[in-house]
Amino acid sequence: MIIDAHAHIYPQKIAEKATKAIGDFYDIEMETSLGTAERLLEEGKMAGVDKYVVHSCATKAHQVRSINEFIKMEIDLHSEFIGFMTLHQDLTEKEIVEEVDWCVKNGFKGVKLHPDFQKFYIDDENVEKIYRAVGDKLPILFHVGDDRYDYSSPIRLAKIAKKYPSVNFIAAHFGGYCKWDEVEVYKGLKNVYFDTCSSLMFISPKKAREIIDMLGVDRFFFATDFPMWDPVGELKRFNEIPLTEEEKSLILSTNIKNLLKI
Repeated sequence: MIIDAHAHIYPQKIAEKATKAIGDFYDIEMETSLGTAERLLEEGKMAGVDKYVVHSCATKAHQVRSINEFIKMEIDLHSEFIGFMTLHQDLTEKEIVEEVDWCVKNGFKGVKLHPDFQKFYIDDENVEKIYRAVGDKLPILFHVGDDRYDYSSPIRLAKIAKKYPSVNFIAAHFGGYCKWDEVEVYKGLKNVYFDTCSSLMFISPKKAREIIDMLGVDRFFFATDFPMWDPVGELKRFNEIPLTEEEKSLILSTNIKNLLKI
């Protein structure tokens, strides 16, 4: 079984614009030009992907409910989808609690936050209301790392993970996009997990293996960051990491199934 633990989807009417905006933000040529649910399913099928963790990011507080309603619609339409909700730091703590409760009741399995897009520091006191509201109800997936910003540095997430040990965090991109030499700060943190996306184009299979060994093979999830990268290409790059078949199976599906209880 293969589960893509990190995929973005957008409504048809804005999908092309949103996909281009992501490529422009990272100055990367996108491997697919349309980040719709249908395109994800089409490209994922070619790679043999069975299920997908899907989400989108609110850059304004007023977008939160409409985005979550869109994700709910998609997970209701497609049994292959596992929904992660969005939140925004400008919501009040009461609003965040209400939104988390609504999403839990509607079958969401996690939260996705993107500090660089949403313009907040992971360890900002104002953002801690999110961690208090979410608690142990849902894991929080963070975009982590970027050498152009300091919003989502590994050290900031490690600090918060220590402060909120009951919250499970997922540090995307092998723990820190462009900051892979800093991920040792997560050593020993049992409430931090990692995904493989937007990294394997930039680090060697040997380096990937070293990070997995350092942080624990039972803490990693296969992911594509669609539409950044296509599932076929990401799976090919993943299979170049020197792993046993048992280790691959853990990362491809078992670990994320255990965390999300699916």
